Amino acid sequence: MNAPRYVVQPPAWEEHERPTMPGSPAKLAHSMPRRVAYFLVALLIGITGGLGNGLVVANLQAIQGQLGLTPVEAAWLPAAYYMVNMTANLLVYKTRQQFGLRVFAEWGLGIYAAVTVLHLFIHTYEMSLLVRGVSGIAAASASSLAVLYMLQAFPPAKVLSAFIVGMNLSSIAVPLAWVLSPSLVDISPWPSLYAFEAGLALCSLAAVIVLKLPSSVQIHVFEWLDFVTFALVTPAIALLCAVLVQGVNSWWFDTPWLAWALAASLVLFAVAAVLEYSRTTPLLHLRWLLHPSTLAFVAGAILMRFMVAEQSYGVVGLLRMLGMQPAQLQPLYGIIAIGMVLGTITGALIFSPQRVLWMILASIALIGTGGYLDWHATSQMRPHDFFFSQFLISFAAALFIGPIMISGFMQVLAKGLDHLITFVVLFSVTQSLGGILGPAVLGTFQAQRTQLYSQAILSRMEATDPQVAQRLSIQQQAFARTDTDPALRATQGRTQLMQIVRREAGVRAYNDVFMLIGLLAFSFLGYAMLRYVYTRYREDVHPRITGAVTQKLTTES
Repeated sequence: MNAPRYVVQPPAWEEHERPTMPGSPAKLAHSMPRRVAYFLVALLIGITGGLGNGLVVANLQAIQGQLGLTPVEAAWLPAAYYMVNMTANLLVYKTRQQFGLRVFAEWGLGIYAAVTVLHLFIHTYEMSLLVRGVSGIAAASASSLAVLYMLQAFPPAKVLSAFIVGMNLSSIAVPLAWVLSPSLVDISPWPSLYAFEAGLALCSLAAVIVLKLPSSVQIHVFEWLDFVTFALVTPAIALLCAVLVQGVNSWWFDTPWLAWALAASLVLFAVAAVLEYSRTTPLLHLRWLLHPSTLAFVAGAILMRFMVAEQSYGVVGLLRMLGMQPAQLQPLYGIIAIGMVLGTITGALIFSPQRVLWMILASIALIGTGGYLDWHATSQMRPHDFFFSQFLISFAAALFIGPIMISGFMQVLAKGLDHLITFVVLFSVTQSLGGILGPAVLGTFQAQRTQLYSQAILSRMEATDPQVAQRLSIQQQAFARTDTDPALRATQGRTQLMQIVRREAGVRAYNDVFMLIGLLAFSFLGYAMLRYVYTRYREDVHPRITGAVTQKLTTES
């Protein structure tokens, strides 16, 4: 293996102080006050990385109305974030290795702060898209910085616990955004959200400038073919995100450009794969990616993130369909945030390599239980009815992130550090893709089931049915004080009744969504347990039985 070419000659560290790998900070001893400072900066950066997009998602309807956007146009705002966030991780790791941590931290957060401040003065749709895209880059760097700062805050013996805490910070920021945004909007119009986001970005930039990470080893890692791969993969991921985000809004089979975008995405991925497969030092190690164990890891990580959409899409979608406003959802998201914090703390306290599998199995079981508890929802349900189930799911979501990341990381170390960037990109893509895939698939399923239930209910509603006639009469009486025309009251009554039918059909459809999530979770749990039992049998019981039989045959012969 060729010796690395240093960009800057590293300091004369002691052996125990040397960074674990290029691009990581040195492992220096810190005083307790300095460790606390590193912890607080990690907390600030991690929250900043996830809060911006969370605020936009929580207030997307208000932003859509303020800018006069259609639902399709509004959906491009979170889509721009995911498009850039997934592709930014392709270059984040190598940027740290070649240009150093300080340049990486200050430039990443500096550009984000500059754009968010500029957005305070330019309130246009195009500027909003630009800010969402830049926030995707900032989130990719902020998530890495949060972990690196958290590692400095913990003693060396608690490295894995620090890693779990740092990884979950950006996830905790999402429910926190729902808790904070109604109060921020009450203070002043919704552009105050941008002021809050800009303030966080500036505070994070100031924090990384004042409290710098220890130096790292800088080596030459970029090759010109890396940028060719980046130029191919970036539009491929962007097109795939566009299809998944806009598929439900524009409907899959009614919008031709979705098919063309998906086809173009697959072609670009194929060209990038051919290029990377033929390289001696690839940016992405496709041979490792196509290994059965890696594919199993990818499927499990995407499925876990997909099932957590029961929370972000299922329950929230149901409550908003029933007329709940963001302010009424604050207590629910407060419970979700508490669940994530407790899940993070629990994961950090109990984690060990021997418990990885059991922590993941516990997470799957909790998600399945949450889906089962939500299964029999009615139109009378309110946010407090979902407190327990959503606490379980949020606890599980925080509990599984660390173990599944570290289990994949251990597989990478067995292959070599040159595979690390492939794993970082892979994990980022699985989490972001699972987050987009959940609403896309579940939204399609819910829309189809709503249509089916609406038709089933309407097929049984005959005008001669006494109950239907009575309900129409009640609906018409509600308009008696405002409309004196009997024909107009009858029309309004029928329209109101159709809305009730649609609402009840939607509730039934969401129940099917909860049932689907529960079935997926328990099926996944059963598969994982069977696989564990089979693996233990092959590794432990089967060799002993085979050895005993062989010994007996040898003795008899």
